[in-house]
Amino acid sequence: MGSNIGTAETTARSLSGFTGVGLILLLVLAGLLGLLSTGYVPSAGADVLLLAGAGLCGLGVLLLLRGLATLQPNESLVLTFLGKYSGTVNQDGFWLVNPLAARKRVTRRLVTQEIGPLKVNDAAGNPVEIGMVLTWRVAEASRAVFDVENYPSYVTAQGETALRSLASRHPYDDEEYRESLATRQAGAARQAEGGVLSLRDGGDRLTATLSADLRERMALAGLVVQEARLSHLAYAPEIAATMLRKQAASAVIAARRTITSGAVAIVEQALNELEDRLGGVLDAERKAAMVSNLLVVLVGDRDVTPVVNTGTLYS
Repeated sequence: MGSNIGTAETTARSLSGFTGVGLILLLVLAGLLGLLSTGYVPSAGADVLLLAGAGLCGLGVLLLLRGLATLQPNESLVLTFLGKYSGTVNQDGFWLVNPLAARKRVTRRLVTQEIGPLKVNDAAGNPVEIGMVLTWRVAEASRAVFDVENYPSYVTAQGETALRSLASRHPYDDEEYRESLATRQAGAARQAEGGVLSLRDGGDRLTATLSADLRERMALAGLVVQEARLSHLAYAPEIAATMLRKQAASAVIAARRTITSGAVAIVEQALNELEDRLGGVLDAERKAAMVSNLLVVLVGDRDVTPVVNTGTLYS
């Protein structure tokens, strides 16, 4: 989106630093010869010229010394001369650049930055805490220096914005979101779309969405996002205890539902086998009593104390 906008990076003119060292030695020798020759010339005007030449040699040495620069791997040097961008040196090594140019060193190494945790509202309106680990680097040093005021701060701000945007578009939990929509009488339309991608279960799909959003934002500043992955996800402290109790209740209900379903199947099988063995059909009252007793035994969470009936149901 922003690849053609901003300060296009160009390669600065530079010479090997060893060439600069050679020029410095030549100027030093020339200046020393000029100083040593001042007492051996017949005229005073010649002495003045020799001294002036030695001074110029000394000035040239100072300028060349200022133009020497050493770059480490994955390091760039951005040059500006008289307020105008004059190029970038990206190759590591020993270099001689324009000594009158202002220089800005920029590292192109990978940076791992933790953003958050931030407190935001998810798609269901629940306050959640969310954080991520962002891995990025500078791809074009000129854009990082000239197109934004402070690119590390830019990364932090855009990372927080992307994280908030992601959290606001997805619910923390799919089930919670469906309940929220049902409460607002809009659940049927959303369920017809094929489900909801939740923050808790999104996994790699959420990571891909977050990375794509950040890459588009960072490209404006000449930055490259290597990876963006959620590192922290939790309900906000003010509702965490309530949500924990709700999740525990949901687990208990699901377990009870499974137990009850299994118990009904067992009771049905027991009645069928009993009728087959007795060769007849039990009346409704006996069935009801047996079903009630079996369900109490099978579904109850405590040991059952049996009661033996020595009479009949009709006495």
